[in-house]
Amino acid sequence: MRIGLLTEGGYPYVSGDARLWCDRLVRGLGQHEFDIYALSRSECQEDEGWVPLPPQVSRVRTAPLWTADDDGVGYGRRARRRFAECYGELAAVLCAGPSEEPSALEADRFASALYGLAELARDEGGLVGALRSEAAVRALEHACRAPGAARTAREARVPDLLAVAAHLERALRPLSLDWYEDDGLGSVDLCHAASGGPAALPGLLARHFSDVPLLVTEYGVRLRTHYLSATEASPSVRSLLAAFHGRLAAEIYGRAALVTPGNTHARRWQERCGADRDKIRTVYPGMDAARFAEVGESPECVDPDTLVWVGRIEPAKDLISLLHAFAEIRKEEPKTRLRIIGAPAGPEGTAYLGHCKALAAQLFPDEADGLHAVGDNPVSFGEIGGPEVPALADAYASGAVTVLSSVVEGFPIGLVEAMFCGRATVSTDVGAVVEAIGGTGLVVPPRNPRALAEACVTLLRDPERRARLGAAARARALELFTVEQNITAFHGIYLEIVSRHPARRLVLDTAGEPLPFAVPAEAHMPGRWTDSGARVVARGGPGWAAGPPVRANTPQPATEGAR
Repeated sequence: MRIGLLTEGGYPYVSGDARLWCDRLVRGLGQHEFDIYALSRSECQEDEGWVPLPPQVSRVRTAPLWTADDDGVGYGRRARRRFAECYGELAAVLCAGPSEEPSALEADRFASALYGLAELARDEGGLVGALRSEAAVRALEHACRAPGAARTAREARVPDLLAVAAHLERALRPLSLDWYEDDGLGSVDLCHAASGGPAALPGLLARHFSDVPLLVTEYGVRLRTHYLSATEASPSVRSLLAAFHGRLAAEIYGRAALVTPGNTHARRWQERCGADRDKIRTVYPGMDAARFAEVGESPECVDPDTLVWVGRIEPAKDLISLLHAFAEIRKEEPKTRLRIIGAPAGPEGTAYLGHCKALAAQLFPDEADGLHAVGDNPVSFGEIGGPEVPALADAYASGAVTVLSSVVEGFPIGLVEAMFCGRATVSTDVGAVVEAIGGTGLVVPPRNPRALAEACVTLLRDPERRARLGAAARARALELFTVEQNITAFHGIYLEIVSRHPARRLVLDTAGEPLPFAVPAEAHMPGRWTDSGARVVARGGPGWAAGPPVRANTPQPATEGAR
């Protein structure tokens, strides 16, 4: 089976989201052939290079999502009219605003506009210049001022319109790629998008042009990410972009053969965005349990009076509440210590880490050497890879209880790692926390330091209960969250989808008539079995564009791209 794996800001690059998951999936499914279609997020990410790729990766095609040169395509009058109609229709749907239950008519209008832009890009050679043009901003302004537009859309000013138009141009860049020809995504048996949003757009177009089935895997829903990240934009910008992401998500879910959320929390978001329950299969992320085996199988604890927090340091982790909770814990159990292990996430995380260190020194002044010194403070800060914590498993082994204090969380990877290590956990009830730990840990409301402190004291005083919860947590993690169960699940899903989508391609003779039995059965097995000179055209797909192809990175052999 030939799989087109679609990624954004991750695999096969050295850094990025879902890199480890994609690499484990590809390596675990050696019986299949993979073509990687990757969208990069930054120049730095591209400069870092790729991870070593396994032999089942036949080729890699990349395109930058962080920049796009002007394609230099000059539209004629007819093409400009087509663009104005499609983009204006897209803007009109967005300005209508999100509704509780989007009507089928609105969904059809959005889909018609989206695929109209894609067909225009294919016919004319690109959309970059048109999406950046003044005509696009005017179409957006006209839609915002039209009767029936949402109030937030009517309140949009020129800077808001420019911001929305720039965001739409970036989000729609995949429409201009040259990935959809018959020897590209049109030739794979299945498109597997590793996330929603721009990564799934090429899969949508492959389905539209070549009827290739689409599988979408999401561990974090893009619409939820927008709500959490677009806090500094104006209400008009937030509303219009939320409408876009919501409509795009509904279209992706509607066209996908199957949708595989990583947890029930993501599944609820997908259902709210229009995903059909019958097409959803929850597949938990697979993690490498081997590196935690030694700690998990050893009942000993380095320090039974130590609490451990492990993760990425940022405001959403609410370490401030954890520090205030620890002050209450020290009143009940004076010997307790707290280890915060993790690196800050960007400049905001660095500033937040400094604030947390200052607060720790302020809350425990008698044990610090100075006002801003760590000294003998019962709260210590460190990172993985240092002399005290050389490996991730050592972080969890250094304490009796692992704590999570987040106010926002998707799937709690850190808690699952603690479960593999056989550690009892105390965590806040956010995201998929309860789903992950089941009944193997204590859960308290977020932003409640007193409740967090009481739960930690309860476990610190009861070593037998800690041991029971830790053993149950490890057993649950080994049953649900290993790499093996993840790979097995996707192998079955691949077979299920392909069994419902028979061969789509037709071979035409010189007169344009289909040749029956021209594509043998072995053509759908891994490997190059068909004649490379045969002209293969997707049933129902549009003809080739007469103009020049759209520029994107030249396909490279997998071995040449790895560095």
